[in-house]
Amino acid sequence: MKDFSPNHYERAFENWLIDNSIRYLPVDDHKRAVFSRSKIKSFDFILYAPGERIMIAEVKGRKFRGTSLAKMTGFECWVTAEDVDGLVKWQEVFGLAHRAVFVFAYQIENIDVDFDGRDVFDFDAKMYQFFCVKLDDYRLFMKRRSPKWQTVTLPADKFRRCAVHVSRFLL
Repeated sequence: MKDFSPNHYERAFENWLIDNSIRYLPVDDHKRAVFSRSKIKSFDFILYAPGERIMIAEVKGRKFRGTSLAKMTGFECWVTAEDVDGLVKWQEVFGLAHRAVFVFAYQIENIDVDFDGRDVFDFDAKMYQFFCVKLDDYRLFMKRRSPKWQTVTLPADKFRRCAVHVSRFLL
């Protein structure tokens, strides 16, 4: 069960939403019963982006240890099969007016990184980049990563094709 206090990736993303005046609603496991009686893995945020369908967002925190974002390489983008199944079910519960997305929150590990013109988000003495991948795109291209851990991932070329910087997606 999700702890009521979000992890630093979720807190960083929430602060990015606040800084960019994006309307949102944080979601925790204790309140999800309002939406459905079944046991579906919870998501993290409902996002109300201007001119876009309402989004159901699952935030996945990862570390980026590379030195450049120019070629969009070195990004871990694995999720659990339960994450995918949960978002699919929530999208069905909410209906066509909603779009499910994964938000990959990357904490930048290196001090000197070429951000390729992208704004870096500073939060709590850490640097972050946020990328969104639509659930439908993720499902179309995902590959099994680990049968033991029940994880899936996107091949690097598919991640580069599907991932959109959060500012282009939400602003």
